Amino acid sequence: MADTPNSTPTADFLNRYFRRPDIALALGVVFILAVLVLPMPTWLLDILLAFSFAFAVLILMTSLFIERPLDFSSFPTVLLVSTLLRLSLNLASTRLILAHGHEGTHAAGHVIEAFGNFIMGGNFVIGLIVFSILVLVNFVVITKGSGRIAEVSARFSLDAMPGKQMAIDADLSSGLLTEAEAKLKRKELEQESAFYGAMDGAAKFVRGDAIAGLIITVINIVGGIIIGTAQMGISLSDATHTYTLLTVGDGLVSQIPALIVSVAAGLLVSKGGSIGSTEKALFAQLGGYPTALGLSSFLMALMAFLPGVPFIPFAILGGGLGAMAYFVHETQKQAVQKTADDLQASKQVAPTEQPISAALQMDLIRLELGYGLLGLINKERGVVLTDQIKALRRQLAGEIGFVLPSVRIQDNLQLPANTYVLRIKEIEAGRGDIRPTMLLVMDPSGEPITMPGEATTEPTFGLPAMWIAENLREEAQFKNYTVVDPTTVITTHLTEIVKDHMAELLSFTETQKLLDELDKDQQKLVAEIVPAKISVGGIQRVLQLLLGERISIRDLPTILEGIAEATAASRNVQQICEHVRHRLARQLSEANINAAGVVPIMSLSPEWEQAFAESIIGQGEDRQLAMAPSRLQQFIGDIRSNFDRMAMLGESPVLLTSPAIRPFVRSIVERFRPQTVVLSQMEIHAKAKIKTVGQI
Repeated sequence: MADTPNSTPTADFLNRYFRRPDIALALGVVFILAVLVLPMPTWLLDILLAFSFAFAVLILMTSLFIERPLDFSSFPTVLLVSTLLRLSLNLASTRLILAHGHEGTHAAGHVIEAFGNFIMGGNFVIGLIVFSILVLVNFVVITKGSGRIAEVSARFSLDAMPGKQMAIDADLSSGLLTEAEAKLKRKELEQESAFYGAMDGAAKFVRGDAIAGLIITVINIVGGIIIGTAQMGISLSDATHTYTLLTVGDGLVSQIPALIVSVAAGLLVSKGGSIGSTEKALFAQLGGYPTALGLSSFLMALMAFLPGVPFIPFAILGGGLGAMAYFVHETQKQAVQKTADDLQASKQVAPTEQPISAALQMDLIRLELGYGLLGLINKERGVVLTDQIKALRRQLAGEIGFVLPSVRIQDNLQLPANTYVLRIKEIEAGRGDIRPTMLLVMDPSGEPITMPGEATTEPTFGLPAMWIAENLREEAQFKNYTVVDPTTVITTHLTEIVKDHMAELLSFTETQKLLDELDKDQQKLVAEIVPAKISVGGIQRVLQLLLGERISIRDLPTILEGIAEATAASRNVQQICEHVRHRLARQLSEANINAAGVVPIMSLSPEWEQAFAESIIGQGEDRQLAMAPSRLQQFIGDIRSNFDRMAMLGESPVLLTSPAIRPFVRSIVERFRPQTVVLSQMEIHAKAKIKTVGQI
């Protein structure tokens, strides 16, 4: 791009680089370091000394007006830069004082000369005393006090961090905070600890700056007198006056900004837990008690009448404090009256419907914990219950085909300390008793566990188990026991409960959402069948029947295609579902393959097939099973004995029936063995490898 007529190479350079703050800061730091080595003209020194004053005042004003200390979290870095700037200017002025001090009091610039003449008033002893007092106030009083406050704040902040983290996690689990709010609070907690730790170290900058100022002052005075008398040939009196004036002026120019920055640091760390700018935190608390103001006014007035005490100053202070006490008292009285009026008005207003509507809201899935299990949501334990539940929701979404509602975790003080309760739509669906600081071990072979511990029953499947100490983990693993931590026990139980109630959790809204989220190519299919052939409620019912038998609905396009085909012949939801199952034959076969790559099958004998077929009465949608109770009991006994025998052999076969009777067989089996899969011959894929392990 061509240069504009008014542009110059230098202007282009400045325009290009000083638009970037990072480059500007880097060049500024390099310039400060260069001042430590290179000589500096007096006019540039005057400008930089004025800048040092402005920089210190800006830091003080920022410390006064911020709402909380963390709003100025960069203060330690700013303090380092300001200290480095003052030290570099000290060195530059020292070079000018020692090299040109014999030329007069203007040798180190007009700023240093002005401060020296103004403070000293022609007497260098007064200047030395004032300078020493400033250094003493800065070094001993302000810097030491603020450093101690920063040290104690850093220690207490680090000690309180675990408790604050637990409080944030507890608020998150109880629903008082969202994920984003909890993440922001954790970040603020980390920043607070880092800030107070950095402030503890930053106080050493100011202390070192004061010590360096004292040393530089002594060097300038002694070295200047020696150079002036021995090398430049001026008298001892003139050398003492000139070099002392220059040195004290230089010290004041550097120590006054240092004192201002030290006050800013003290204000920042002493603010502590106060919220609001400094004048709000100070005046609201000092001037918020009319009784204290009134007593102070009385004491000032009393002192005004003491013999020898000047009357006017104390009388003015007493009258001013008395007027302030009256004003604060009236203001607080009006505020109390206004609060009472507002409360009375709120009582007269008719109650709104909000509390009732809030009471109607229902948690679809809720996990209630006894107070002894609240530590399971603490990140310091390594395994966090909330993280495992998030992973569980993600896993079930991939396996089942729709995202589960959020699981609300809350404490319940009415429960025993180590008990948890799982609720589906606020109705208890399962509970268990665990030991939060122990491990649960089970023997896969079913043999008794030969380890010291507390015998128990695994809450999900009712298997015999034992709670052992955490230091016995390796021994249990060496014995080939299954070792499970407490959070995994809860999430496993939650998984099974959710799978058992999956059909209940699929609402009409969730079904509509699944249809809306299909690809554009599939929306044509949805538009064809809804509502002409089937309603959204009908699709919901078909999906619920599939989920009731733990069949994934992730392949929703295939399910919709099956619904479209079935609705051409029947509007019966059960028959539509059976046809959809035939379309999902490959998925069903794949889901029931064992470790050997085959589908183990337990088939119904022809006698039972005929018995069920003859027991079905009615036509169309009115078909139902009417089998004698004695025959049903015999069937249940045969199923239970055969499947228990296969379980002892390590097999979990599917029960194979004919398509016509499959729904009725499943309705019987699910009442006593809900985990048993019942398939028809049409639901075994043609390419699936099967193995018949028995017959009922």
